[in-house]
Amino acid sequence: MAKTDEFGEELADFVRRVAELKAARSVSEGDLPTVLDAAIFELDHVADQLWPWYERLSSSGPPRTTSADRQEQHLLRAVFQRFPLPVALVDREAVVRRLNFAATSFTGVRAGYATGRPLTGLLAHADRAAFRSQAAAVARGEGDRSLTVRLQQRPSVPVHATLTAVRPSGEPHTTVLVVLQPGDLSASESAGVTESPTTQVPDLTEATRHAALMDVLDEMTTTLLTAPRGDREAVVREAARVLHGRLADWVIADTGTDGLSRTTVLAPSEKEAKTLSSQSPATCPLVVETARSASPALQVRPPDPDAFGRDPEGAPVLVQANVTSLLCVPVVVGGAVEGVLTLFRCGARLAFSMAEAKALDTMSRHISLAATATP
Repeated sequence: MAKTDEFGEELADFVRRVAELKAARSVSEGDLPTVLDAAIFELDHVADQLWPWYERLSSSGPPRTTSADRQEQHLLRAVFQRFPLPVALVDREAVVRRLNFAATSFTGVRAGYATGRPLTGLLAHADRAAFRSQAAAVARGEGDRSLTVRLQQRPSVPVHATLTAVRPSGEPHTTVLVVLQPGDLSASESAGVTESPTTQVPDLTEATRHAALMDVLDEMTTTLLTAPRGDREAVVREAARVLHGRLADWVIADTGTDGLSRTTVLAPSEKEAKTLSSQSPATCPLVVETARSASPALQVRPPDPDAFGRDPEGAPVLVQANVTSLLCVPVVVGGAVEGVLTLFRCGARLAFSMAEAKALDTMSRHISLAATATP
């Protein structure tokens, strides 16, 4: 593969030189012999170097895969998939090539969704740069590495990540094999606990989540029917109180007719709420885009830490709040966006579902109707 790449680079250089010779046809007649000599030199280079090189590559050809080789490849794939520890195969940019079954259970992410996306998207923001750096070093052949990281969905549990370089057949470059182990695995074993490291804490069933969502919808309807008619800020503020706690850890409301301003911040604590009360919505790209497009946004493990701007100390809001999923919906009054509601879920709380996003979109329309109703 290395020789093929080298031949391709040499051929590309030759094509560039031919392009330069074509451009040189416009030189004066006295300089044409020099250009002609250069063209002949390039032709000699093809005849004496590139063509024999091509013949050697063609004659060698790719190695034939025997039936035994194919069986071994199937066996290795089965071992990879059934390996009891979470294992991921990533490239030098930490982009997932494959996840085994244990890794999908451990991270809570389907293999089809993870493939082609950075594995760092599953980690806490503070660990992403270090993981990318170590993966790149392993891919460069600088030896195996090991580091402790934390999953964004479970930041309280340290995870040991072991990285080693591998070169699977059919892969053009060295890839990195990542093995994930919970940091408390050894303690569990010493205590005689035989629970698998991929065992998950049981989540609420879909039926329970649906019932809880219906309760929020019912309370929202009651609140909007009794809220002050035509008072946009009061209506949005009361709606935010319904959503806070039951549907989200943070609820942030920005309202205004001639530019949005921060009117409500409900957070896990009053101290945390104060940090965003003075923030300008104009510094929050997510709010600005939602107001511009009048379209709701749902993000799970937000890829851009600066999507909601920075706090007064200069730290990304999404990182400081450990936001693992968010919803941002416009409040449209008379065809114009006159408010934006943003909801955060943090830590180990379940990410917003599509059903919850649809329900919040419906509630935003009801909020709009209440805000424009005449007293």
